[in-house]
Amino acid sequence: MDWIKRNLYFLIGSLVAVALMGLAGWYLYSKWDLNNTLLGQLDAQYAEMKRLSEQKPHPGSAKVDNIQAAKDQQKQLRAWMQKACEHFQRIPPIPVPESGKVTEREFTFALSRTIDELHHDASAASVTVPPKNSTTGQTYSFSFEEQRQKLSFAPGSLAPLSTQLGEVKTICDVLFEAKVNALDGLRRERVSEDDQKGPQTDYISETSVTNELAVLTPYEVTFRGFSSELAAVLAGFASSPYGIIVKSVNVEQAPAIISTEQPGAPVVQAGPVYVPPPQAPAPADRSAAAFAERYGGGPRRPPPPPVAQPAYIAPVVAAPKSKGGLPTVLEEKQLKITLALVIVKLACPK
Repeated sequence: MDWIKRNLYFLIGSLVAVALMGLAGWYLYSKWDLNNTLLGQLDAQYAEMKRLSEQKPHPGSAKVDNIQAAKDQQKQLRAWMQKACEHFQRIPPIPVPESGKVTEREFTFALSRTIDELHHDASAASVTVPPKNSTTGQTYSFSFEEQRQKLSFAPGSLAPLSTQLGEVKTICDVLFEAKVNALDGLRRERVSEDDQKGPQTDYISETSVTNELAVLTPYEVTFRGFSSELAAVLAGFASSPYGIIVKSVNVEQAPAIISTEQPGAPVVQAGPVYVPPPQAPAPADRSAAAFAERYGGGPRRPPPPPVAQPAYIAPVVAAPKSKGGLPTVLEEKQLKITLALVIVKLACPK
């Protein structure tokens, strides 16, 4: 105790020094761990910089600024997209909303009017459409059979339905302009809860695909015609101001149409018939008739008419088949054509 009393200040200073050394060690340990963490991040950034510098093209140097070049290319890409939008115009919906939102009354009236117009255009172009529905008795609805029977629609479905109605009319206009022989069917994707109840022949399983550049909407159309009509349809889609792209073409021979008419009986042409001339009756008194004829007494008998000779009828001989000319190599038949279409709707930059 005496030593402690004599060296009290020394003892207190030693204890404070030990405490400070302990704090310094803890601080050093914590900062050492932080230093290792920062060193790992620095190594990762250095490795990323080395990877970028070894790429071609690399970010650039004092003479070449590839970052600025990339920004310039982005501007050029936006300008090209703006120019491409002129050839990928959006098909106007039917009806075009006047107040910014389509009402049920407007869509019902527009649907009925559009279907009637399509039937009129098909009749004017001599295009055969599918027959009436045996259940409802209505004419072909161009994939809108379920909506045609309704006056109220599922919430949020009027906008996509009006868009599809405009696209269906545009597709049919190209087919009618090409004067195809017959339209067998047209299918679209389901965009409404009401479509789940409609006939399966009106819909396809594919759905629209979208990204930050465009929306791709699928359709499928089946028609009958010859190669000239197919060429006219493809040319019509190619020259359209809207972004209608033919994704695939499936061609097969159309089924033959069986005629119900019975062949007529063969016509037999009768030849000329020889009829002998009538014979004059013999007189009762031959001597009196001979005396009157010789000396002019009594009525003179007219000379007998000339005997008609039977006409000669030449036998009909079938003409021999001609051996000249070119043989028939290709005889075109009606085709059944199925086109998978994609309508591209670009998100044009403003």
